[in-house]
Amino acid sequence: MKKTVVSTLLAAATAASLLAGCGSSSSSDTAATEAAAASTEASAEAAASTTEAAASSTEAAGELKDIDVLNVAFVPSRDPDEIVTQTEPLKQLLQDQLKTLGYNVKDVEITVGTSYEAVGEGLEAGTIDVGFIPGGTYVLYDDGCEALLTATRSGLSIDSDDPKVWNDNKPTTASDQQVTYYRALMIAGPSDAGKAVADKVNSGEDLTWDDFDSLNWGVMGPTSSAGYIYPALWMKDKFGKTITDLSHAVQCDSYGTAFARLAQGQIDALCVYADGRRDYEDKWTSDYAMTNSIWDDTNVIGVTEPIYNDTISVSKNSEVMQDADFKSALQQAFINIGNSDEGKQVIAIYSHEGYEPAQDSNYDGERQAQELLNSLGATN
Repeated sequence: MKKTVVSTLLAAATAASLLAGCGSSSSSDTAATEAAAASTEASAEAAASTTEAAASSTEAAGELKDIDVLNVAFVPSRDPDEIVTQTEPLKQLLQDQLKTLGYNVKDVEITVGTSYEAVGEGLEAGTIDVGFIPGGTYVLYDDGCEALLTATRSGLSIDSDDPKVWNDNKPTTASDQQVTYYRALMIAGPSDAGKAVADKVNSGEDLTWDDFDSLNWGVMGPTSSAGYIYPALWMKDKFGKTITDLSHAVQCDSYGTAFARLAQGQIDALCVYADGRRDYEDKWTSDYAMTNSIWDDTNVIGVTEPIYNDTISVSKNSEVMQDADFKSALQQAFINIGNSDEGKQVIAIYSHEGYEPAQDSNYDGERQAQELLNSLGATN
């Protein structure tokens, strides 16, 4: 039922579109950073314990268990070809790590889903063994998948819920703090309409719903935390309306597509993860042929609450994942990969810098988000 309602929300947003293509204080931020550091330290201790246990188990067994194929899928948050190219080394890394943990995986198949939902459905059906999915997708499909790991990543030089702070301190850079959350931003582009709304923010004016509704928006699928869910919650909290109420909103198949349309003026604003502009900074002036930098051409007009990081989730229904020992070995393998220099280069495609064991309860905030979206769908 919950998936049907969220799909209905997307249909409403698309039908409304006129496009053809497509309060936290500084003290709370400090507390979040300290909590993230403590969590990471605890994770390291747990990882060491798991490694010792896995090694002992392998030694006792004296032989490797064969796995014919491990199917790994990524959501299309970046250009699919780019994801496939950068994650190619993950195949051998996984095979090497799992062999030290007692499993001989003969083949690792890596694919990029056509949508966030396609990866969730594959996990639920058991045709995908492992999925790199955001929290919003995980809670929508948690009947058929289990969160094995949560990503850690570098924090950013800015962590404020005030859009003007982001604009006054451009460009955003990476910090040396590891965090388990990120934010979503609503970003206005270089179109006249986008600039007009950004000027209001930068002059200290409060935006109205009419300001937001006057823009042509690009959003992701309805299970994307940064590209849909949290911006929708932010709009609901601020204006009493949400994405489905926007007069002009269109779903984009990837953030790359959204940024390209923003550059070309096909859309005036988009919803994206907070370090999205850092990822598309070079393409803005090369592939998208813009004269100014992405920092000069764009401004933040809305900032969401923190969002818990992406998951590596495993299917509850695939044959491979019925082996509890293999799940434990896979969990440790990804932690080890995230701690290696070569592994960090691979997982950087998603701005991941490491992994810690996931706690299902950490995603209760995502469940609350889905409940609100479901209630909005029921009233529309």
